[in-house]
Amino acid sequence: MGASSPEEYGDYFAWGEVEPKDVYNWSTYKWCNGTNTTLTKYCTNSSNGTVDNKTELVPEDDAAYVNWGENWRMPTYDQQTELRTKCTWTWTTQNGVNGYLVTGPNGNSLFLPAAGVRYDSSLYYAGLWGNYWLRTLGSSYPYYACSLNFNSGDVYSGSNDRGYGFAVRPVRVSQ
Repeated sequence: MGASSPEEYGDYFAWGEVEPKDVYNWSTYKWCNGTNTTLTKYCTNSSNGTVDNKTELVPEDDAAYVNWGENWRMPTYDQQTELRTKCTWTWTTQNGVNGYLVTGPNGNSLFLPAAGVRYDSSLYYAGLWGNYWLRTLGSSYPYYACSLNFNSGDVYSGSNDRGYGFAVRPVRVSQ
């Protein structure tokens, strides 16, 4: 999202937020009152804030849905697992940008640039790491959300601080 070619990083979003911003941390995160123990939405543990037991983004908090329309969503955990395990991942440089060429069993492919992560007002690890949000809350702690992560030697699913700025690559909803 926010890219006009496959190798552009695009915009960065905190998890559950629908607009890019200049600073990514707990003090600017929409769904808390300043810390990871004051969550106001998407919370499954009273030690971390107000419990609502929501574990998947609702459409109005899904950056893909809000910015691209009702036919688009951020990927689910299961969708990224399928992408990670059923596709061929080749680390490459495309138009001067490092990332993975991901090729499916049907021969279709997409390029995921190593877009790094935004924290506070800085961009870290661009060209080295790729971090892409999923629409699923992390299972261990409610202040983490699930993500697809990679570097030149590894592709894995993980959970990361919801206040970080990660890239988003939407998936089309089946009609």
